[in-house]
Amino acid sequence: MRWLRPLAVTALCASIAACTTSPTGRSQLLLLSDGELNEMGRQAFSQYQQELPSAGQASQRYVQCIADAIVAELPAEQRQLDWQIRVFESEQPNAFALPGGYMGVNTGMLDIATTQDQLASVIGHEIGHVLANHANERASTESATSLGLSVISSTSGMQSAGGQQLMGVLGMGAQYGIVLPFSRAHESEADVIGLDLMAQSGFDPRDSVTLWENMQAATGGGAPPEWMSTHPGQGQRIQGLQGNMDQALALYEQARSNGRTPNCPRP
Repeated sequence: MRWLRPLAVTALCASIAACTTSPTGRSQLLLLSDGELNEMGRQAFSQYQQELPSAGQASQRYVQCIADAIVAELPAEQRQLDWQIRVFESEQPNAFALPGGYMGVNTGMLDIATTQDQLASVIGHEIGHVLANHANERASTESATSLGLSVISSTSGMQSAGGQQLMGVLGMGAQYGIVLPFSRAHESEADVIGLDLMAQSGFDPRDSVTLWENMQAATGGGAPPEWMSTHPGQGQRIQGLQGNMDQALALYEQARSNGRTPNCPRP
């Protein structure tokens, strides 16, 4: 039963030193090592690049420019991740993040995010997932409550049964859904983190709201597309962004006054 899951995690947190807090102060259960997850992310990202069609170089440079501007403002320890981002040819307006700093953006998202600031909100959101260790938290919670802790001890090899099972939990299988959807709490948290990240990099955080207005228009105000089925509703996301906008605007004004004026030409 769903209500048993947080109780199990709470009990486990009380018994082992595996609990920490997210960048927003939320309690998390993290059982896997960063090195193990980052290697999984690297291998999955390599597989995607081999099997998914890449977009043209102009799109790659555009997205890379925005990602570089955001990563440049991260603390030194976080900048040390192997941050990589690629654009894949797909009409689906989607983006994903993997442990270790590996990210992808579909060309369909470039049709929704019509300005560099709107796309910065997407990339900031994906970076937020990485910084908040959402993949580790998801895998740890699933392992603790349904897969069993034996999975954690058996994942030293990617080809082991445990390793393959955990890869499935992380959504890193060969299915082109890319990454299984994070929880609504993770998505909302990544929205808040991404809002601040884009603002401190000199991207206008108000365009994050415009992005979701564009998304609403693209879906005709009806049900969200299947890949967003477990995400917060578009109206809910807009409300969450607006509720955190004052702080983001303060960061934005400070960034602009400090000369952070990113200019990434759209292809």
